[in-house]
Amino acid sequence: MHRLCLVALVAVAVPTTTTFGQEVPHAIIGARIIPVAGPEIEDGAMLVHHGKILAVGERDRISVPDGAIRIDATGKTLMPGLICTHSHVGGIGGADSSHPIQPDARIFDSINVHNPGFRRVVAGGITTINIMPGSGHLLSGQTIYVKMRPANTIEDKFILNSAGKPMGGIKMANGTNSRRKAPFPGTRAKSASLIRERYIKAQEYKRKTAQADGDPKKIPARDIGLDALVEVLNGTRIVHHHTHRHDDIMTVIRLAREFGFRVVLHHVSEAWKVASEIAQADVPCSVILVDSPGGKLEARGLYFETGAILEKAGVKVAFHTDDWITDSRLFSRMAALGVRAGMSREGAIKSLTIHGAEMLDLGDRIGTLETGKDADFIILSGDLFSVYTKVLETWVEGERVFDRTNPDDYLYAVGGFGAGKDQIPYLCCVRHQEN
Repeated sequence: MHRLCLVALVAVAVPTTTTFGQEVPHAIIGARIIPVAGPEIEDGAMLVHHGKILAVGERDRISVPDGAIRIDATGKTLMPGLICTHSHVGGIGGADSSHPIQPDARIFDSINVHNPGFRRVVAGGITTINIMPGSGHLLSGQTIYVKMRPANTIEDKFILNSAGKPMGGIKMANGTNSRRKAPFPGTRAKSASLIRERYIKAQEYKRKTAQADGDPKKIPARDIGLDALVEVLNGTRIVHHHTHRHDDIMTVIRLAREFGFRVVLHHVSEAWKVASEIAQADVPCSVILVDSPGGKLEARGLYFETGAILEKAGVKVAFHTDDWITDSRLFSRMAALGVRAGMSREGAIKSLTIHGAEMLDLGDRIGTLETGKDADFIILSGDLFSVYTKVLETWVEGERVFDRTNPDDYLYAVGGFGAGKDQIPYLCCVRHQEN
């Protein structure tokens, strides 16, 4: 119990983002490098400084400045930090039971940055995640894209756009999740009609606002939910859409075409049935592979071959954890299963890195090891897709946020469900024991 209390206290004392961006250059030398942006490098080096990548390439072509901290990575693998496009860590809660469509709910208003889930994320080599509300609504709120920096507040994890605004999408869903008693829809057709109704209102709200031209007497009353949907209509906020069955997938594509919004299809258990239609619509897919029985009936058509079928059809594919559905620490295993079922090695690596970055509008900042990009990377003990490989270190913007040799980090890397739970010492009626 004393050890758990100490862990909890340490978690509260993490540094803020002002400490990031090291003053001394770091050189990772001798690793096998998977830059993603180009061919793998057998004996490479990478130089990082002030949170950015300065150079990456063959070891004998990288000039390491005097005074740089050298990290010997001989025999290890260096690659970009992994990107999860669909996560639920942080003890989140989005929309409530009052209405099936709630675009005004912001998931970051309910995130606990000291939740141990974030430590499991970096233990799995993930450096960026899209934190989503649940899928029990037709539209359950706004998502948030975050970096795995140490943080005292959720603001410390935000990824900001060029205007200084937190980046995120909006979560939508169809199928059985959102079908229940009124005011929720009872059928698939009613689900689609309710969405159409709300987006038509957003179109009218947008039109009236534009016509008012700043005149306060003509501007419609402020509606923060419609504000978010106008961002969707304008293409500045991406729809992340939970969908499983092939007919539900086609409904999403139909709605996206009708209202002109950008969409990423998530889960897509039956995407293999309509792969050519998805490719024709030029819609990317964020796939989940679950290798244990159970789950929902509409996901019974889930195939391990889905990634390979979509890749061959020309669809951009990423994988996601849906953590806790799949543990963040096992993220790379999902792409390995994709390779086993027919995906190319190159495509599977991209599915964990650059493809996810592009689905979050972050492809110019993360997802590959290139000069000028954020120094988000991981050091592995071996090949990415080997069952024996471990994540040894995770770095975000040039700072190490996970080190497997650190006993506290190791706890989160190998412990069970309760490992490192910060609330355990404060529960008076629970038997305390080491995890």
